[in-house]
Amino acid sequence: MEFDPASTAVVVVDVQNGFCHPDGSLYAPASEDALGPVTSLVSRARDAGASVVYTRDVHPPEQFDDNHYYDEFERWGEHVVEGSWDAELHGDLDVRDEDHVVEKHTYDAFYQTDLEGFLDSHGVDDLLVCGTLANVCVLHTAGSAGLRDYRPVLVEDALGYIEEEHKAYTVDHADWLFGEVVDRAGVMFA
Repeated sequence: MEFDPASTAVVVVDVQNGFCHPDGSLYAPASEDALGPVTSLVSRARDAGASVVYTRDVHPPEQFDDNHYYDEFERWGEHVVEGSWDAELHGDLDVRDEDHVVEKHTYDAFYQTDLEGFLDSHGVDDLLVCGTLANVCVLHTAGSAGLRDYRPVLVEDALGYIEEEHKAYTVDHADWLFGEVVDRAGVMFA
């Protein structure tokens, strides 16, 4: 697949200590394994002139206190709490001043964030989506992108997950319903 760097962004979803470091609250080994592929993809995209976006899942300690139903702490336990080491982007990432960092409070990186405004103001139409977890924040962010008329392309070999079948489901679902799938070797920049 060929991408125009001027209208493409790599969206790195939630590559944070809490998910990708062995001491993280919701550590998954496959999320740590995705670090190398993610950084390789970012490096290639940056060299070509594409935009780079990092998302950070961050939860204020009281975020779910008054909620009727939606409570990630109940489902997953406390994780990536605001101001914690857990919530920081992983140290292996090469985050630069020109990159855009989106702080989100749900699975969907578009929900009540500035992501759409950033993409639109930079003329971005195509998203190379990678990161973790494949079937949670990656899936919801990519699906939300498709509904907003961006072209979400999941980079299959740069996705973290808990169970292999979660990744397989995500890739199949995205390809069937709202996006496309490629591996890093298939990403070409015009």
